[in-house]
Amino acid sequence: MKPAGRCKCGAARRGGLPRRVRGFTLIELLVAIAILAVIAVLSWRGLDQIVRGRQMITSAMEDERVFAQLFDQMRIDARQATSDDEAGEAAVSIGGSVLQIVRALDMPGTAPRLQVVRYRIADGRVIRSASPPLGNVGELRRALRGGENADWSVVPLMGGVGAISARAYVPKVGWTSQMNDVQSAITQNDNNLKVPQLGNAPLQRSVTGLEVSIGGKGLARPVTRVFLVGE
Repeated sequence: MKPAGRCKCGAARRGGLPRRVRGFTLIELLVAIAILAVIAVLSWRGLDQIVRGRQMITSAMEDERVFAQLFDQMRIDARQATSDDEAGEAAVSIGGSVLQIVRALDMPGTAPRLQVVRYRIADGRVIRSASPPLGNVGELRRALRGGENADWSVVPLMGGVGAISARAYVPKVGWTSQMNDVQSAITQNDNNLKVPQLGNAPLQRSVTGLEVSIGGKGLARPVTRVFLVGE
């Protein structure tokens, strides 16, 4: 007689029932979406700041390059400024928003000439106007007294400029924007030449330094540079 076997029905039922799979609840999905949204916003802001910073750096470098070109040209013109005696008046003059310099112009194969250079603002841009080479006193007087004609070269150097101002350094006076101080210095230097002890000494310069300030809408404060005259 075979022994009665143990019934395995209960065990079979327990092993045969499928386990219940637990999914994400709606709240968990909403929390995950919110976290992803925050990460996306922070990533976008960081990328936007990087792009804006790069644009600002590029713009600042471009402005610096333009300023360097402008001031380098002014430095050359101021360094090549002729004497008041050769110009027949102040070689460096300031009037309103116009800076005028009478400079020497050395061209290969020709005798030294003079040239009148003017800096002014037109439509928010710094304009440099230069006369053709001047070979005699009559041409120089016409260039100084007259306007700019087709023979003049006109080059825009910088945009976005709101104002340009200049001051001249007059020995024994200091920095001034008044041409009366410059004219007084010329008269005094001319009178000093009449003193016998000085002999044939050259006429001293009335202006030995030049300070130029440029202001614009994108500038927190004007940019100022100082140049030596006839160095």
